[in-house]
Amino acid sequence: MASLVSSPFTLPNSKVSSFSQKHFPLHTVLPKKLSQKNQESSHKFKCAAIGNGLFTQTTPEVRRIVPEKSKGLPVVKVVYVVLEAQYQSSLTAAVQSLNKNGDFAEFELVGYLVEELRDENTYKSFCKDLQDANIFIGSLIFVEELALKVKTAVEKERERLDAVLVFPSMPEVMRLNKLGSFSMSQLGQSKSPFFQLFKKKNKSSAGFADSMLKLVRTLPKVLKYLPSDKAQDARMYILSLQFWLGGSPDNLVNFLKMVSSSYVPALKGSKIKYSDPVLYLDSGIWHPLAPCMYDDVKEYLNWYGTRRDVNENLKSSNAPIVGLVLQRSHIVTGDESHYVAVIMELEARGAKVIPIFAGGLDFSGPVEKYFIDPVTKKPMVNSVVSLTGFALVGGPARQDHPRAVEALMKLDVPYIVALPLVFQTTEEWLNSTLGLHPIQVALQVALPELDGGMEPIVFAGRDPRTGKSHALHKRVEQLCTRAIKWAELKRKSKTEKRLAITVFSFPPDKGNVGTAAYLNVFSSIYSVLKDLKNDGYNVEGLPETSEALIEDIIHDKEAQFNSPNLNIAYKMSIREYQNLTPYASALEENWGKPPGNLNSDGENILVYGKQYGNVFIGVQPTFGYEGDPMRLLFSKSASPHHGFAAYYSFVEKIFGADAVLHFGTHGSLEFMPGKQVGMSDVCYPDSLIGNIPNVYYYAANNPSEATIAKRRSYANTISYLTPPAENAGLYKGLKQLSELISSYQSLKDTGRGPQIVNSIISTSRQCNLDKDVDLPEEGVEISAKERDLVVGKVYSKIMEIESRLLPCGLHVIGEPPSAMEAVATLVNIAALDRPEDGISSLPAILAETQGREIEDIYRGSDKGILRDVELLRQITEASRGAITSFVDRTTNKKGQVVDVADKLTSILGFGINEPWIQYLSNTKFYRADREKLRVLFQFLGECLKLVVADNELGSLKQALEGKYVEPGPGGDPIRNPKVLPTGKNIHALDPQAIPTTAAMQSAKVVVDRLLERQKVDNSGKYPETIALVLWGTDNIKTYGESLAQVLWMIGVRPVADTFGRVNRVEPVSLEELGRPRIDVVVNCSGVFRDLFINQMNLLDRAVKMVAELDEPEDQNYVRKHALEQAKTLGVDVRDAASRIYSNASGSYSSNINLAVENSSWNDEKQLQDMYLSRKSFAFDCDAPGAGMTEKRKIFEMALSTADATFQNLDSSEISLTDVSHYFDSDPTNLVQNLRKDGKKPSAYIADTTTANAQVRTLSETVRLDARTKLLNPKWYEGMLSSGYEGVREIEKRLTNTVGWSATSGQVDNWVYEEANTTFIQDEQMLNRLMSTNPNSFRKLVQTFLEANGRGYWETSAENIERLRQLYSEVEDKIEGIDR
Repeated sequence: MASLVSSPFTLPNSKVSSFSQKHFPLHTVLPKKLSQKNQESSHKFKCAAIGNGLFTQTTPEVRRIVPEKSKGLPVVKVVYVVLEAQYQSSLTAAVQSLNKNGDFAEFELVGYLVEELRDENTYKSFCKDLQDANIFIGSLIFVEELALKVKTAVEKERERLDAVLVFPSMPEVMRLNKLGSFSMSQLGQSKSPFFQLFKKKNKSSAGFADSMLKLVRTLPKVLKYLPSDKAQDARMYILSLQFWLGGSPDNLVNFLKMVSSSYVPALKGSKIKYSDPVLYLDSGIWHPLAPCMYDDVKEYLNWYGTRRDVNENLKSSNAPIVGLVLQRSHIVTGDESHYVAVIMELEARGAKVIPIFAGGLDFSGPVEKYFIDPVTKKPMVNSVVSLTGFALVGGPARQDHPRAVEALMKLDVPYIVALPLVFQTTEEWLNSTLGLHPIQVALQVALPELDGGMEPIVFAGRDPRTGKSHALHKRVEQLCTRAIKWAELKRKSKTEKRLAITVFSFPPDKGNVGTAAYLNVFSSIYSVLKDLKNDGYNVEGLPETSEALIEDIIHDKEAQFNSPNLNIAYKMSIREYQNLTPYASALEENWGKPPGNLNSDGENILVYGKQYGNVFIGVQPTFGYEGDPMRLLFSKSASPHHGFAAYYSFVEKIFGADAVLHFGTHGSLEFMPGKQVGMSDVCYPDSLIGNIPNVYYYAANNPSEATIAKRRSYANTISYLTPPAENAGLYKGLKQLSELISSYQSLKDTGRGPQIVNSIISTSRQCNLDKDVDLPEEGVEISAKERDLVVGKVYSKIMEIESRLLPCGLHVIGEPPSAMEAVATLVNIAALDRPEDGISSLPAILAETQGREIEDIYRGSDKGILRDVELLRQITEASRGAITSFVDRTTNKKGQVVDVADKLTSILGFGINEPWIQYLSNTKFYRADREKLRVLFQFLGECLKLVVADNELGSLKQALEGKYVEPGPGGDPIRNPKVLPTGKNIHALDPQAIPTTAAMQSAKVVVDRLLERQKVDNSGKYPETIALVLWGTDNIKTYGESLAQVLWMIGVRPVADTFGRVNRVEPVSLEELGRPRIDVVVNCSGVFRDLFINQMNLLDRAVKMVAELDEPEDQNYVRKHALEQAKTLGVDVRDAASRIYSNASGSYSSNINLAVENSSWNDEKQLQDMYLSRKSFAFDCDAPGAGMTEKRKIFEMALSTADATFQNLDSSEISLTDVSHYFDSDPTNLVQNLRKDGKKPSAYIADTTTANAQVRTLSETVRLDARTKLLNPKWYEGMLSSGYEGVREIEKRLTNTVGWSATSGQVDNWVYEEANTTFIQDEQMLNRLMSTNPNSFRKLVQTFLEANGRGYWETSAENIERLRQLYSEVEDKIEGIDR
C-alpha cells in the first residue's frame, strides 16, 4: 500500500515505508505521519508493478471446485467466463449443493473473469481447462481484445464440447453458441426473429435487451408445441437464459441439471428431474427489509409507512427522498451487501429511499415508471443515485444517450452515478496510482457522463476470494451525504441557501485575482449575483458596479494601490484548523507545521474574500510551490498547503455553503495529487471538496480539463461561450502593403509595375516579412513573372494575417453575442465540408462556379500564385458578404436575432429573393448552385439560433435549485455546432471511439505535409524521429486527429470492432506506406493521460508491434533505434521501444510554465531538467496496471534521435501565446542539448484551425501570433475594453512569448522591439495600462527587463533605462509612496 500513502504525494526527501508488506484492513486509512527515520532521496524509488503488472492479480483457482470422485458417478466439467464476479458465489453454491445431494453426476467447476485473460499464464490455463470441459458458459463479454481471445480458445474445442452457452456479449462470441442442433453461427445473417434482434438497425442495444427479455418470456411457451428437435434446442437455449437471468443458486442448480442431462452423452437418457426457472420481476422496487419486490410505488410507500424499525422523521413528508438504481443480477444472485449498506446509510441520515432495479440494460422505463408521479408528472425523489455504474440505457453494449437524457430531463433531479469495483479487488484499487481500471473508466465513467451523470465515487469493493461485493464504509458515507446535499438544494428556500463563489488567482499576484480563460470574471460574477438577487437569493450589500466589486475584494480604492493584501474574510486559528481539517497532519510532510507562510499572518491562516448576505466570494489559494525552483523540479507534485486546505474547511464548515461555484477555467483543486479516477479518501481533491455540491463554470472549448474537474472534484460543469471570433484585419505597415498590392494589380502592365514592386519589397522589410517570404534585393531587375511571384507570396502572407480568427475581448456570463458578432463564427462554420450531413462548404460552392476545386486554390495560394491568391480573397469576401446579408435579414434594429425559424421559412424557397442569391448576383459567383446553397443556409440558420441562444445563467440556477442540467459535448463550436448553446453540463466523448475514420484521413494529410516540409528543410532526407505532444482537448475536438497522426507516422492503422470502438491496430505494409516508418517520442499531457489511458495503451502496443517487425532498419526507424537502445542499456527490444510518456499519475505539466510565469528559474538547463524529471514516466502496455513508470534513460535516448519537434493547433481561440501549456511541453532546445551532434531540431506546428490545413515552422507561427494578437490594435483594444482583466491578458501574451524564447529560441528580436514601441513608448497607452491594473503593468515591465536580461531581446540602452525607471515608479505607486 505504499503508493496509497506516499508515492503520489511525496516530495523526494521522504523515505517510502514498508507499508506494502503489511495487510491493511480494507477500509481506507490516513497516515498519521510517515516514518521519517532515513531522510534519503526517493528519486531512485520506482513504483514496481505488483505481480504481473496487470490490473488484477486474482486467480481463477479461487473459483475452482474439484469433486471427490468417490461415488463413481460421471464427472461433468463446467468452465465459465464472466465480466463481473457476482455470479461466482451463486454458481459455487449451486455446484456444491449438486455435489452434496446429487446422485446422477459430480460437477467440476472453474470460472474466469474476462479481465484475468490478459495474463498469458491465466489464458494458457483457460485453454487447458477447455480441453476436457463438457460445458462452456460466457456472459457480458464486451471488451474486444479479450472477446477475441475467448473466441479463439473456444472455437478450437467447440465441436468437441457438449454445450456452449453464451449470453448477451459481442456478436463474435455469441456465434459460438451451440445446443444440439441450435447454433448462432449465422448470427446477423439469418431471417429468423431471434437474429433480427442483433441487426445493427437496432440503434440501441438497450432496446435489443428489452426485446430479448420479452422474447425470453413468451418463446418457451410457443416452442413447446413445435415438434422438431431444432425448436426444442432453441427452447432449451431460451430456458437457459431465463435460469441465468434468474441467477439464484436454485435457478442455477436446475439450469445445470437441465443442460447436462440433455446434452452430456454420459447422462443422456437418465431421467433427471428439474424445475422450471423461478422468474423474478424484470423491473421493480426492492428493499432488503421488504417482504417482497414491488411493481407499484404506491404499494411500496404504503409498506414504508408501516415500518416499525425506523424513527418517525423518516416517515414524515419532510424527509428528503433519494432514488437508487440497482442491477437486478446483484439482487437475484444474493450479492447485494453493498446495496444494503447504501440504503441503510441513507436512512440513518434521515432520507427515504426508493431503490429500483431492472433486468435488461435499459433503465429509462423504470426511472419514469417509479420516480415520476403518474398524476402530477412531478418527480417523487429529490436526487437519484445509480449504483450500477453503467449508462442509463444500454449498459456495457451499445448506448442510447438521447433516450437517457430525455428520461432524466423529465425527472429533473441531480443524477449521480457511483461505481462498484468490477475488474479490481479492493486492495488492487487502493494500491493503484491510476485508481480505476481503464476499461471500467471507459464503460462506467465516460459513458454515464454522456447521460449527464456526475460524481464517480467508488462505493464498493470486491473480495478476491468469493468475488462478492462489499461496501467501502467511508466512501458510502461520503456518497450518501453528497446525495442528500444535492437533494437538499431542491428543498431549501432561495433566501436560506448559502453559496460560495470561488475565483482563482494565477500566477499569484494581486493583478491576477479572477483569472479564467476568455472570461471577464468580475463582470460575470456581478451579472450572476444581480440575477440571483432578483430571483430571491440573499445578496445583501452588493455594490453598485462590477468595478466596485473588484475593489471590495482587492481591498482598495486608489486603483488598487497602497495595499499589498487582499481583503481578509476570516482568520482561522491553528487549533480550529486542525479540528476542522482531519487530514491536516498529512500536509506537514510537504509544508511543515501550520500555519506555514502561505495565506497566513504567522499566527492564523487567512481566508481571502468578501461576504454579501448568504454569498461569499473567496479567492482560491494557489499550488504554493510555483515560486520555488527546487520544488518545481520534483517529479511528483506536492500536496496542497495548509492555506489551501483551510480555505475549503472554511467554505464547508464555517461559512456552511450549500454549494460552491468555481468561477471559470480553471483552478488548482482538481489537479491536486491523488488517483487519476475513482479516488479513495486519502486523495486530496476528494478530501478538499468534502461534502459540498460543486458547480463549475467551464469554457465550452475545453472539455478535457472540464472532465478532470468532473471526475476529480465531483463538479457539475456548466459551459460558457468563448468570445465571438473576428478576423484579425490589417494595421499600420501591413495595411499599406495591401494598398500597394491592389495598385500593383491594376497597374502591373504599365511602366509603374517595377517601381511599385520595389515599394512592396521595402515595406515588407519594414514589417519584418522578410523572415517569412524570400524577398529579392531592392533595385535588382526581375522579370514580370518573378514580380508576380514576389507579390503573390507577400499577398498570401498578408491574407493569412488578415483572415486569422481572434477572440476579441472577454466573455461575460449571460451576454450572448449579437448577430453581427456571430457572422465571423458562421463564416467559419460555412467553410467546412460536412459530407456526413450532405452539406458542401461555401468556398467549395463558389469555387465550382469558376470551374475550380477549392483544394487547388488553397494549394496555389500557399505557393504564392498571384491569380489564386486573388481568387481566394474574392471567395473569402463573397462568403462574408453572403452570410452578412443573410444575418441582416434575421435581426431587428437593435442587432438582436429574432425568430430565425419564421424568418427562414419566409426567406427559403423564394429562389431569387434569398438574400445570399441577391448578394452573389452582383459578384463573379452569380452562377452558384442554388440547391447546395439552400441546404447550407438552412444549416447555418440552425447554427445562428444556437450561437445567440443563452442558457448560462439559466443552467446555473437549475443546478442551484437541485435540478438536472442537460449534458452536451464540449469542443470547438466551428467543427461541432452541437457544442451550442452553452450552459450545458460538458462531457468529453467515449474514449474508445477515437480515432475516427475521418480523423485518420485528416491525419494522413497533415503527416504527409509535415514530412514533405521536413525533407525540403533537411536536404531531401526523412526525419528519423519526431518528438510530439498529445493534448486532451485537441483529441476530443478533432475526434483523435493527433492520435491518428502518431499511428500514421509509424505506419499502422486502427481497427474498429462491431460497436465502432477502437482497441486494436494493424501495420500498414511498407509498399502501401511508400516511405520509412518514422520513430516517435510522444509526450502526453497529464489530462490526456487521465482521459485516454486506453489510447496510450493502444499507442504503446502499436509502437512495440512496429519495433518487432522483421524489416530493414533503413525502412523502420522505430526498430533501428529500439535495437540500438536495447543494446546500449542491456534491456529487451520491447522495453527499449518505450515511446509513450507523461507525468507520474496524479501530477500535471512539466512546471516550466510555472517557472516562467513566476520568473523562478536560473537558466535554460534548469527548465530542461524540470521537463526530464517530470515527463519521463512511460506507459507500458505489457503491465498496464502498474501505471506510469519512470524510464528516464530510455526517454533521453529516444529524444536524442529527434530531427523535428511537432505540435498541433486546432482551434482559433487558443494559439501558441494564449496559454502557457504549449511552451511548457516544447522540447526543442532540450533535444538540441541531448543530440550527440548538438544540432537544433526543426520545430513545426500544424494548424488545422481552417479548412486549409497548414504546416508552419514554430518561428513562423510565433510571428503570425504576434502580428495578429499582441501587436494588433484590434486585439489589444478589444482586451482593454474589459478593463482590469484586459491588462493582464496583454501581460500574459508577453510572458508566454518569453516562455517560447526559453524553450525553443524561436522568437525574433523585432517581436519584443515592436511590443516595447506599442505598450511602453506610447505615453498614452502606458498611462492607460498603469492606471487600469498597476500590478499587471508592473509584471509587464518586469517581463521586458527579463527578456533583455536573459539575452532574448537586444535593444538600446535608453529603452532599458526607461523600463527600469518605470519599474521603480510603479513599485512606489503600488506601495503608496508619492515622490
